[in-house]
Amino acid sequence: MNDRQRLKDILLEKSYRKGTFTLSSGRESDFYIDVKQTSLDAEGALLCGKQIFELITRHPEEIGAVGGMTLGADPLVTAASIASFLDGKNPIPAFIVRKEAKGHGTGQFLEGQKNMAAGCKVTLLEDVVTSGGTLIQVIDRVEAQGFKVVQIITVVDREEGGAEVLAERGFALEAIFTRTQLLAG
Repeated sequence: MNDRQRLKDILLEKSYRKGTFTLSSGRESDFYIDVKQTSLDAEGALLCGKQIFELITRHPEEIGAVGGMTLGADPLVTAASIASFLDGKNPIPAFIVRKEAKGHGTGQFLEGQKNMAAGCKVTLLEDVVTSGGTLIQVIDRVEAQGFKVVQIITVVDREEGGAEVLAERGFALEAIFTRTQLLAG
């Protein structure tokens, strides 16, 4: 079994649930994908990091950092950064985007900037994409700090309009799995 198939199995076992759920977008859904249950599992985190890093290495531009909105992206950015370090060629630092500006000290939205080259090109990560609203907010915050978003990766694209919203802003969404791929036999 390859890493991608094993990750799919773990996602279906730990992260996928049927029922009635209210999503962060406010929409109702008859299923829920809680990727954190997979990305906070040791094997699941490793597999997420490896799959994300593989997509990063395929990008034509050099990626200077990988980050995303807390909390869903936190284990993913760490896993991807560690996977890049283990590759041994060009370690990619991680950063976290806060939901609210830090209420003390520097008052910043981005954590980890000291590890990033000024104006570098970045990959944004999200655990699950539904409407794309969170990613639009993250893009705006990251670019306001002078960094250039050149790649966006999600573990699961629910295929509910998020990719189209991002495309309207000029960004392509890369998914390790679409909902269709995840649920396919």
